[in-house]
Amino acid sequence: MSSTSRNVIPTEDEVRKAIIELKKGNPASGVAKIHSLLLHTNSSWTVSEKRVRKILQSEGLINSDPGTPNSTTNIIHPSFRLNKSLDVNKWTNRVEVKYFDAIKGKGLVAKENIAKGDVLWKEDPFILAPEWEIYDLQHLSEACSFCSSIIRDPSPLHISCEASTTATPCTARYCNRLCRLQAEKVHPLLCSARNPASVPLLTFARDAQWMALHALVQCTSRLLLASQQDAATFDLDWEVVQGLAELGMEERAQCLREQGLEPDRENWRRAFELYLQAFKEPRTPAEQKKLARVLKKPISEELQKFTFEYQAFLRGLGRMSLNLEAHGGLYRLHSHLNHSCTPNVSIRHLDQRTALSRITVIAKEDFEIGQELLITYTNPQSSLRDRRRRLSEWGFGPCRCKRCVTEEKVWKESDSNTQEADDLADQLKAGLGVL
Repeated sequence: MSSTSRNVIPTEDEVRKAIIELKKGNPASGVAKIHSLLLHTNSSWTVSEKRVRKILQSEGLINSDPGTPNSTTNIIHPSFRLNKSLDVNKWTNRVEVKYFDAIKGKGLVAKENIAKGDVLWKEDPFILAPEWEIYDLQHLSEACSFCSSIIRDPSPLHISCEASTTATPCTARYCNRLCRLQAEKVHPLLCSARNPASVPLLTFARDAQWMALHALVQCTSRLLLASQQDAATFDLDWEVVQGLAELGMEERAQCLREQGLEPDRENWRRAFELYLQAFKEPRTPAEQKKLARVLKKPISEELQKFTFEYQAFLRGLGRMSLNLEAHGGLYRLHSHLNHSCTPNVSIRHLDQRTALSRITVIAKEDFEIGQELLITYTNPQSSLRDRRRRLSEWGFGPCRCKRCVTEEKVWKESDSNTQEADDLADQLKAGLGVL
């Protein structure tokens, strides 16, 4: 190919996407090799090696130390699968799932023009591991054990767990009959009367204030109970969990190690022991007999591997942490939303008296067809460095949203540590409406 045929200067987005794809397929390759591959696969492009290096560094895909310009770091990204059985129209006909690329994965985009302030959809959780203040109220029978709404005031509609007796009490209480019936998808294996082997596990999660563990417990209970129903019921739940973005705890530990943090593997092991005791191998014959009454049908080999192997358990913990909404719910559609430091949709809990765990998704700006819906995974009031550090803990590359790119430019031009840089960053936040 003659050099005269290279007459196309690609856009920044085109080059960035191509480089990320090449680096993913060739993780050990340095700048020169990626540059060569880029020109080979895009024969009409004119792209300098300097431009390739700059993009690789901005994405955190090489060591930016000038003393080792060609060294690489391990690339860790969350994995994902598409839930082919997900019917978005159950919630809204205004958005759709879109696959972006192998790194970014999937997301949600507008199917039509949307006005600022529009309610896009409402959604109840697949499972709920509520904030600990709510969890404690549930154990006091003062919050619904299904939807988490506060139920302190007496009402004839409130219903207690049907398995609770004086000898084997369960504190679960529900707003109404519908909540109690829906709770049967999760509660039986976490009921202190029907499966007392679950109590130490839940106590451990509460004492450690470990929301991801509590969420995994809820999710495991739902899958195991679904396996006792017909195949269609199980397949729907199975597809939801399989479709969640995933990064295991060991993989996350590699990200944290770069920040000088070490994983608490002793706690992981202890949690796994209690997890097995709750769902597979209770310690006493009496507890084993009670578990067998709930799980009467054999658990498939596939589900056992997905649930009861240690590495699968660690992946499950990571899966929960990646996908939980801030207040502890795991939502089928909400879990598709990607991150921006200037989110364009708001997640609200508006039905506080009747369905506290239900979320309402509201547009914060006008949308055009094809525009992506974005939430924030970090505290938007944090600094650029803190936001990027938080994202890096879960294998996300440096955020390239408009705000981050602008703040990065200010940071570099202002010597990063000066008061001037801090003042400019605050002005940018105010201008973007995040203060």
